[in-house]
Amino acid sequence: MRRPLHTLAAGLLLLAAPLTAQGVAPADSSTVTLDRLFNSNFFAGTPVPPYRWTPDGTAYFSSERRPGSPGADLIRVDPLTGATTTLVEARQLIPAGDSVPLRPASFRFSDDGTKLLLFTNTARVWRYNTRGDYWVLDRTTGRLTRLGGPGAKPQTLMFAKFAPQGDRVAYVREHNLYVERVSDNHVTALTTDGSRTTINGTFDWVYEEEFDDRDGFRWSPDGTKIAYWQLDASGVRDFLLLNTTDSLYSHVVPVQYPKAGATNSAVRVGVVSAAGGRTTWMKLPGADPRNIYLARMEWAANSGELIMQHLNRLQNTLTLLLGNARTGATRPVFVDRDSAWVSVVDTWDWLDDGARFLWISERDGWRHAWSISRDGKDVRLLTPGAFDIADVLQVDVAGGWIYFTASPDNPTQRYLYRASLTSGAAPERLSPAGQPGTHRYQIAPGARFAIHTYSNFTTPPVTELVTLPDHGVVRVLADNAELKRRYGLVRKGKTEFVRVDAGNGVSLDGFIMYPADFDSTKRYPVLFHVYGEPAAQTATDSWGANDEWHLMLTQMGYAVVSFDNRGTPSLRGRAWRKSIYRQIGVLASEDQAGVARAMRQWRWVDSTRIGVWGWSGGGSMTLNLLFRAPDVFQVGMSVAPVPDVHLYDSIYQERYMGLPGGDGERYYVASSPLTYAAQLRGRLLLVHGTGDDNVHYQGSERLINALVAANAQFKLLSYPNRSHGIFEGENTTRHLFTALTQFLTTYLPAGGR
Repeated sequence: MRRPLHTLAAGLLLLAAPLTAQGVAPADSSTVTLDRLFNSNFFAGTPVPPYRWTPDGTAYFSSERRPGSPGADLIRVDPLTGATTTLVEARQLIPAGDSVPLRPASFRFSDDGTKLLLFTNTARVWRYNTRGDYWVLDRTTGRLTRLGGPGAKPQTLMFAKFAPQGDRVAYVREHNLYVERVSDNHVTALTTDGSRTTINGTFDWVYEEEFDDRDGFRWSPDGTKIAYWQLDASGVRDFLLLNTTDSLYSHVVPVQYPKAGATNSAVRVGVVSAAGGRTTWMKLPGADPRNIYLARMEWAANSGELIMQHLNRLQNTLTLLLGNARTGATRPVFVDRDSAWVSVVDTWDWLDDGARFLWISERDGWRHAWSISRDGKDVRLLTPGAFDIADVLQVDVAGGWIYFTASPDNPTQRYLYRASLTSGAAPERLSPAGQPGTHRYQIAPGARFAIHTYSNFTTPPVTELVTLPDHGVVRVLADNAELKRRYGLVRKGKTEFVRVDAGNGVSLDGFIMYPADFDSTKRYPVLFHVYGEPAAQTATDSWGANDEWHLMLTQMGYAVVSFDNRGTPSLRGRAWRKSIYRQIGVLASEDQAGVARAMRQWRWVDSTRIGVWGWSGGGSMTLNLLFRAPDVFQVGMSVAPVPDVHLYDSIYQERYMGLPGGDGERYYVASSPLTYAAQLRGRLLLVHGTGDDNVHYQGSERLINALVAANAQFKLLSYPNRSHGIFEGENTTRHLFTALTQFLTTYLPAGGR
C-alpha cells in the first residue's frame, strides 16, 4: 500500500500549469489560499529538463527547444563545458503524412547509437502510463517507423527494448511477447497463448502495486534469447468495480485482485529463442506456483544462466536461484531469512566479472550492503556501522566503490556516501557539510559526475551538476531563485524537527509547523498528518514535505505536525521497522496517540482541539486514532482508508500480517479499525473514490454499516469512479481540499485562545 501519487501535493498538482490557463493569483503575496493553490502557479518551481546519462557516463542527454523548431531537439551535453551537440532534431520525428513531431514520453538509443526508440501516445495501466506506441528512428537513413506490425492497435505496445546488437526490438502486445526486426519490420511472435489470464512479459495488478514489477522480460547479453515471466491468473477472483455514471445503465469493471489469504496468480519464468520456438521453463521449488513469488529476475552476467529472487508466500524466506537457460534446472545459491519479512532487493549488480554480487540485507540488524560470492558461501559486509543505508545509487566496479544515501544521525534527512567494494572500511560522506536536509543524486556510470538536487523543509530545490567524489559544483542547472523569492514573501511560522517521547521507551521523529502568528501565551489547535505504514515516511526534511495546504492551515491558526511511528521505513534499524509485524495498526496508533498525549501537556497546545488526517494507510491510521484514542483526537478526516485489513491485497497484507484465518485471524481483527468503530466519539469525515482499484470502496461501505449499527454519526464524501488518488474529473482535487478545509474549520476551530 504505497502512498498514492496525489495524497499530499494538493498545491503541487497544478504547479506545471501556465498562469494564463489557471487564472490570476491573489494580489497579496503573503497569504496562501485555495485560489492560490489551485488557480495559480505561485508555488511552481523552475522546470528542470530531463537528464539521462550516456552509458559511458561521459555526457548526458537532454532536450532543448530552439527558435524555429517545431518541437524539442534531443541533445548531448558535455558535463564539464556545457557544450551541446544536437543528436536528433524535432523535424526528424515527424511521421510521414503528419505535420507535427512526435512527443516522446521516454526514449533510448541502441548500444551503437545509430537508432533511437521512442515511446509515445501513452496510456495508463494501473499507476503508470506503461502502454502506448513505439517508434524507431534510424539516424543513418532518417527512416522513422512505428512498431507493432499492421495488426497492432494504437496504445497496445509495452516495454519495447533494443536487442544488444540494435537490429531488433522486443515488446509486449496484448499479453504476448514479440520481436520485430528493425530493417524490414518483420514481426516474430514468441508467445501466442496470451490472454487476460495468461500474462506474458508483464504482470498483474498486485505484482505491479507491491513488487513494483511491470517490465517482465529481459534480452540475454548475446541477444539470442529472451527470459520472461508468465503469470497464470485463471484462479484469481475479479473484484468488480461498479460504474454508475458513465452510461445510461451501470456496468462493472473487473479487476483481478487477490485479497489476503485468497488465490494468487501462478508464476513461472522461461527462456525462449529470440527467433521463436519452444520455451524452456525454470524448475522452481515449491509444490504450488500460486504460493510463491518471483519478484526479480535477471541474466546472471552471462547468456547461459538466470538469477531469480524467489519468495515463499509468507515472504520471510528469500532464496536466490540460479537457473540454467538451456535445461531449466535451478539451484539455490543464497538464502535470506527474517522472523518478520524479507525485503526484495531492487538493484542488481555483478562484481568481479560475475564472480560476486551486491546484496542488501538487514541480517545484522541494520540495512547494509554485502558482497557475496556467486556460490553464496563468502559473505562480506561493505557498509559497517550502526546505521541504515537508504538507497544504492551507483556501483562503480572499475573504481571499486558503492555509492548510496544514508543519514546515520538524523532519520529525516538523506546524504550521499560511498564505501569500498573490497576493504570493509567505514563509509565516507560526500554530501557537503552545512547543507542539512535531503540530497538526491543521478550518478553517471563511472561515478565521475552526478546531477545533484538539494532541498530541505523550507528551501526549494537547487539542481546542479557536480563532480565526484569531491562534490565540486560544475554549474547550476536550476536554482529556483524566483520560487525562493515568492516563498520568502509568504507569511509563515517557525518549523522545527523534534523527537518526542511517545511512552513505553519509544520516541518519534517529526516536525512541527507552528501557526504563522504564534503566541506562546495562547493555546492552538493541532492537526496531525499521518501515514504510518511501511511504504513511506512523512517526517522528511525535504521540500514537498512542507505541503502548501498545510502552510495555508498554519496561516489560519493551526499547528500542523507529522511523526514517523514504528513500522515506517525510517532509518532507525531493523527492530524499529519490523516491530509492527502482525500489529500493523496497533503499535502505530499507540505511538501516534502517545505523541499526542505528550503534546497535550505543552503550554501552547489546546488539548480540546486535536485533529488528524491521512490518506490510504494514513486514512486507516486516522480511523484507528479516532476509534482507539477517542479521549485524545476530537476530529479526523480519513481519505481512501482500509477499515478492514482482510480486504487488502495478498502481497502487502500478508507480508506484514501473515495469513488470515487460524491463529492469524486474531491479528487481522486487532489491526482493523472496523473492530473499534463503535468507539467513535469525535467528528469523522470519510472520503473515498468509488472507482478505487487499489483500496476498494467496499471497505468504507463495511465501515459505514458498523458506524450505523453503533449509531455513530459521521460525514461521507464519495467521488464516483475516482481512483485511489481521487484526481480524475474536472475540479476534483480542489473540491476535495475545499471539503477538508471546511470540515476542519467547522469542527476544529482555528486560532489561538
